[in-house]
Amino acid sequence: MRQKLRRVPLSLALATPTHYPGPRWPAPGSMLLRMSTLVEPGIFKAYDIRGLYGSELDTGAAELIARAFVRVIADLEGKAPSELRLGLGRDMRLTAPEMAAAYRAGMCAEGASVLDAGEVGTEMLYYLVGSRDLDGGVMCTASHNPASYTGAKLVKRGAIALSGEAGIDDVRARIEDGLGEPAGGGHVEEVTIYDEFHDAALKFIDPTAVKPLRVVVDGGNGMAGPMVGPLLHRLGLEPIESYWRPDGNFPDHEPNPMLEENREFIMREVVQQGADLGIAWDGDADRCFFIDDQGAFVDGDFLTALLAESMLHKQPEATILYDVRSSRAVPDTVEREGGRALMNRVGHAFFKTRMREEHAAFGGEVSGHYYFHDFYCADSGTIPALLILELLSSRDARMSELLEPYRSTYFISGEINSEVADQDAKVEELSDRYSDGHQYRLDGLSVEYDDWHFNVRPSNTEPLLRLTLESLRSREDMERRRDEVLAVIRS
Repeated sequence: MRQKLRRVPLSLALATPTHYPGPRWPAPGSMLLRMSTLVEPGIFKAYDIRGLYGSELDTGAAELIARAFVRVIADLEGKAPSELRLGLGRDMRLTAPEMAAAYRAGMCAEGASVLDAGEVGTEMLYYLVGSRDLDGGVMCTASHNPASYTGAKLVKRGAIALSGEAGIDDVRARIEDGLGEPAGGGHVEEVTIYDEFHDAALKFIDPTAVKPLRVVVDGGNGMAGPMVGPLLHRLGLEPIESYWRPDGNFPDHEPNPMLEENREFIMREVVQQGADLGIAWDGDADRCFFIDDQGAFVDGDFLTALLAESMLHKQPEATILYDVRSSRAVPDTVEREGGRALMNRVGHAFFKTRMREEHAAFGGEVSGHYYFHDFYCADSGTIPALLILELLSSRDARMSELLEPYRSTYFISGEINSEVADQDAKVEELSDRYSDGHQYRLDGLSVEYDDWHFNVRPSNTEPLLRLTLESLRSREDMERRRDEVLAVIRS
């Protein structure tokens, strides 16, 4: 029978400010150190750490993760663990207080100084790390997953996310190798950052330009309410609030607007309320999704194009990043507005790194992650909402009117998943089948023709191929070509 990880008393790290001597750790070779290899390997994902609370990820595992994280960051910075300054935040999940305390205990056990921001949205942790020039940080969140999940997002200096290929695997390896006895001596300071975060977010727009729009908001009982709500009121708006209070039980619907069943409510509400716009956020509120005035969902490709247009008006000739799955609406818009469009690999670690390399002003992914150079190249669910409110006001147009040129020109399939036993072999079959098209392998396989194109990417964690396809002819042409490519994938 599998033994449980030891749960260390968490009260030792709860005072503020305080020095943390470390708990009464067992001697080297004792039960805790031998069991360090028992952390569930499946919790280490491509972009974060995530698992079912209790059975896959608990406070004992959280402490070990935090200790290993400190050592990975210390190596990256060329510092001793005791020299590190790290941020910490947590979302509204019922397990978040004890899990965050465990992360804090683990970081302090290694001797690091921790700035604890308490209950915040994920991008607020990014802001804390960026604005204080911290060495890194931990956000205790399971993002958009159901209530039974817990997890963590890890970032290094500059709020650059660790990923499976760059950092998360190192954390896992440190735990598997055994962490030994901690030094203790860490320091904790609790900080409040809501007011300064709100002030920083408002600098992305002209607040006086925003008109009294009628807006429906759906927080999914996540962090959008306290994070974004005060800003909407400062703009003079009186939003129609739905599921706006943080509640880790998620009594209304799961905090994942990417799923159609979770956005049905706000789509109906926008129409019933005669609203100008609907905005929904995921659980940790680092992604926002839009519903137009007709109650239709706004695809991430088209939202990226609108945000690119807004940013180019503020920063002419700027560089804009977009992901390989995106509609040609994005590069077409960027080039029309005088900007420089660069295609990028999917994933926030890749976006944040390349934005720095290219000095890009903005980057957008079709999954709802939007990155801003002047926000530490981090993704935000607050800034896009502000920019769209400003754009609608300055253009004096309805959202459906701004989207019509895209919807009538670019016909997109959305991302379609297919279970495939041998992903690599199927990709090569597609490459052979469509060898007459222009091909490249920036992220999976992309094939381009003059009037249509597609990308197929293997999942990092499941036996799936993910297809996105676009036609510039018609919806019927898109559907025909989509079905043709799917037939090859699923044969």
